[in-house]
Amino acid sequence: MQHFALLALLPAALAAPAPVPVPVAAPIAVPGSHYPLITPAPSLTDRDLARLQERGAISSLISDATSDIAGLGTYLSSVIGTYPSYIASGVPNFFQDFPTGSAVEKSLGISDSDLAATPTQVLNIPAYANWTDQGWNLRFRGNVFKQPNISESKLDDLANIFLIGTSIQALPPAQQTQARNLTAEIYVVQQGNVNVSFNLQPVSISGFTGEAGVDANAAPRGGAQNITLIGETTVEGDFDQFIQIANVSGPGGYLLPGNGTTEIQRLSVYTNGTDTGNATAYLVPPAGLTIISDIDDILRITQIYEPANGLLNSFAKAFTPWMNMPEIYANWSRSIPDFHFHYLTTTPEQITRNYMDFIYNYYPEGSFDTRPLNFSDVSDTLSIRKYLLEKVFETYPERKFVLIADTSNSDVMKDYPAMATEFPNQVQCIFLRNTSATDPGDKFPYDTSGFKGLNQNMYMFFLVPDDLSGLDIVNGQCYNSTIPQNVTFSEQGLPVGLSKKSAGGKAMPWSNAVLVAFVMVLGAMFGGL
Repeated sequence: MQHFALLALLPAALAAPAPVPVPVAAPIAVPGSHYPLITPAPSLTDRDLARLQERGAISSLISDATSDIAGLGTYLSSVIGTYPSYIASGVPNFFQDFPTGSAVEKSLGISDSDLAATPTQVLNIPAYANWTDQGWNLRFRGNVFKQPNISESKLDDLANIFLIGTSIQALPPAQQTQARNLTAEIYVVQQGNVNVSFNLQPVSISGFTGEAGVDANAAPRGGAQNITLIGETTVEGDFDQFIQIANVSGPGGYLLPGNGTTEIQRLSVYTNGTDTGNATAYLVPPAGLTIISDIDDILRITQIYEPANGLLNSFAKAFTPWMNMPEIYANWSRSIPDFHFHYLTTTPEQITRNYMDFIYNYYPEGSFDTRPLNFSDVSDTLSIRKYLLEKVFETYPERKFVLIADTSNSDVMKDYPAMATEFPNQVQCIFLRNTSATDPGDKFPYDTSGFKGLNQNMYMFFLVPDDLSGLDIVNGQCYNSTIPQNVTFSEQGLPVGLSKKSAGGKAMPWSNAVLVAFVMVLGAMFGGL
């Protein structure tokens, strides 16, 4: 009932007197860096923008249903009453608080003897390695679990928990199969206190003919060895640690030292004792360019801001690329030598394989980061992206980074500009798709205040993938000047023009009460109050 009381404040708030604007302080630059200042981006030639329907990249589209406060209240109350945390960080957070371990056993009525007879499986997430004074330092990251045998009828009952306004029985056969498979991936029993070991083998690069600077005829190099992780898996079955690997010889010689090459080398990582834990590790040199890419609503169509569609797209429908984004990434892979692709999503760990399968079908190969099980609730979800970003930045203090996501990520809108000040001169470009300007289903505000004080040449809010074509990101050209930005450095995407500025540059008057009400409503959503 608190939610409806908060929404009731909104109409009355409009009548309140306008506040005195409070200036926003610019971010404070952190002294010291590994690189000189980014080269200013040259202007691009004008192009035909008729297909963009004359919308600025930061102009908000509010549908008829939410063009007034009453409509917005109806929409928010329906969301709050359904999935209070789903919009928290730009991932399908209706996949929240999955049962783990003994809770799965209890909910499925599985006996210990039945579980003991079930084979152990390993999720081995494609990782990255950095070069140190002692050689290559490889990250091992994943989860050990058992997947119990669940009847189809039970899977259907469990799958229906994740569907809004429909049921698995009403879906087409292909979607029913995917929903059951994903449900089975969710209801697994993690195995804590397990020792994990791996076998490393060089990867033949004959399959990477489409990537820049790769010799398709080059022989695989060294690195073959066995590695045993230190200690055991956590109680959630997770493992995540860096291990120094030996530079042993192979058919093609030795691994190249990281301080003597710009080439990204690969190793196959096989988990001993199971055929499910196979992955590729990427040995990334200290210097170069890395793109850290979100996945939902930037690489694939998810629509996390619409609960019913978001669930169906994530749970039952085949993952579908967003427009021609694969072409943009393929061009970067071909034209930028040794471009390191790192895919960072805060989707729960249990459904990582679905994301990896999608990425490797449509986008260049690269390392991965997902949300580990010990980050389980909404507050953790809002902090995990920053934690994972800092981990990559600190691992490669000499590399430059391209960050890409969309405006429906509340944590991205805060964390991406923060990385530019926390790690000065390491952030090369920030690209954000403005979902509220391109998808009328996104009715939620987003905060652009973190970009105040950043050089416009290093970031761009864009509408379609083609807005990114032709940019020389290697030399720091991150802004297509033909794409209107209209950034107010405040809460944007609010209804009835509340987030817009007048031609004179002053914010249109709106009351503190409206802001407070919005903050309270969104706080209720994020925190599930």
